[in-house]
Amino acid sequence: ILDEPLFRLHTWHGEEWMHLAVVACGDRLEETMTMLKSVLLFSLSKIKIHIFAEDFLQPQFKKSIKAWPFAFKSRVDYNIYPITFSAGKPQEWKKLFKPCAAQRLFLPMILKDVDSLLYVDTDVLFLRPVDDIWYFLNLFNSTQLAAMAPEHEIPRIGWYSRFARHPYYGAAGVNSGVMLMNLTRIRNQLFKNSMIPTGLRWEELLYPLYHKYKNDITWGDQDLLNIIFHYNPEYLYMFPCQWNYRPDHCMYGSNCRGAEDQGVSILHGNRGVYHDDKQPAFKVVYEAIRDFPFEENLFQALYFPLQNNFLKTVHTLCGRLPQVFLKQIEQTMRKEYEHRVIRGV
Repeated sequence: ILDEPLFRLHTWHGEEWMHLAVVACGDRLEETMTMLKSVLLFSLSKIKIHIFAEDFLQPQFKKSIKAWPFAFKSRVDYNIYPITFSAGKPQEWKKLFKPCAAQRLFLPMILKDVDSLLYVDTDVLFLRPVDDIWYFLNLFNSTQLAAMAPEHEIPRIGWYSRFARHPYYGAAGVNSGVMLMNLTRIRNQLFKNSMIPTGLRWEELLYPLYHKYKNDITWGDQDLLNIIFHYNPEYLYMFPCQWNYRPDHCMYGSNCRGAEDQGVSILHGNRGVYHDDKQPAFKVVYEAIRDFPFEENLFQALYFPLQNNFLKTVHTLCGRLPQVFLKQIEQTMRKEYEHRVIRGV
């Protein structure tokens, strides 16, 4: 669904902006900049980037963004924010799962003037325009206010269905590494919960929810989101798995049919696979985008080296289906070439 026809729906939207948020702490500068590079290479519309980062990283982000070519910077606006938690005790939130990960829970309260937002983890790579996932906002029904992909396609071998000690969404839970949000609806909605019989606003819900389940959660803020949408399933739109494709979808055998049919749209290299040799199929995509010289020919300097290096991964379960990783990025490059060169856009 939403493969070939979707891209053609997008044109330059004048003063309309897409909004993207990412939270970076520790040693995630390079990873975050590579993610943003994948955004710049393929997106068509203008985009505002909201970067939440530890103090020592903020000047490094500014320096890296300043080095982008003007042709790319002209389509981008950005803001850099400190890490802040507006409810409960900041030190407790900082210790939840990984440092700063819980920041995403507070985006509706911090970005009060933003209507809709795409949040992604730092280890995400876009293999097609952000415009295409942004379009899913148009598919929300009257109650849906966020979209995520399943944590697993097969409940009997999924983490939540086997090990979770708390409520979770659906049969196998959801993964929060790619999360599309209508922030206006989130701010205005009342959320059913297991603590009081009446609903709670988002900002009223977070800390009591954390306090109730803090001894039962393993994956931090993702678990809290699973609990929230367990009690409010009508508020969630589900992405197909190719929009948040992780090693779990291929390391034990292929279990994302959408990626087999259409190719990966968004690659999520969790488990640190961009930086070790456990899943070389993920690593070669990351390194190809990281090392691509801005303003070089996409096919010659990005796709062909990626294609050649990918041949070295076909001995692995994730690498044995090259079209899963390469199909969408090749189609995107062809359409980008047509859009920007042939049409002169």
